[in-house]
Amino acid sequence: MTMRPIRIIGDPVLRTECEPVTTFDAELRALVTDLMDTLLGAPGRAGVAAPQIGVSAQVFVYDADGHRGHLINPTLELSDDVQDDEEGCLSIPGLYFPTVRALHATAHGVDQHGEPLSITGSGFLARALQHETDHLRGTLYVDTLRGDTRRRALREIRAGRFDSPSRRR
Repeated sequence: MTMRPIRIIGDPVLRTECEPVTTFDAELRALVTDLMDTLLGAPGRAGVAAPQIGVSAQVFVYDADGHRGHLINPTLELSDDVQDDEEGCLSIPGLYFPTVRALHATAHGVDQHGEPLSITGSGFLARALQHETDHLRGTLYVDTLRGDTRRRALREIRAGRFDSPSRRR
């Protein structure tokens, strides 16, 4: 089992759009395995995207609402209906803010062998698919916040009020 460390906000890899995957080989399969090991290696995790472990590739894994898997080079179809629930991120540990997301999402992409793959979900699964796809675009959930919520989130991040590894020493 290879549980990789999670990159924390401030790391440039989290703000960089990832490269599409074009080679479906043992190295990609090892990345998917490392991502899944990292996801399942600690309780309460719903997804991990490749940039969160320092890899600029359009790959993420998820475990939400009884669905577990991976997706490569995803695109999203989103409903007009929205949900507004608390959201957090492993890369900004300990901070949670109400975040508006589409209520329903379908993610299309391919699996680790290059075969077409789609997953459709509502509620928490839809939120996870959107959150992880955003990571591949260099977007963090706090970037989607608006108004007072966004100001409060940015203040707390600037003040270091999240559970960063440097604060645990």
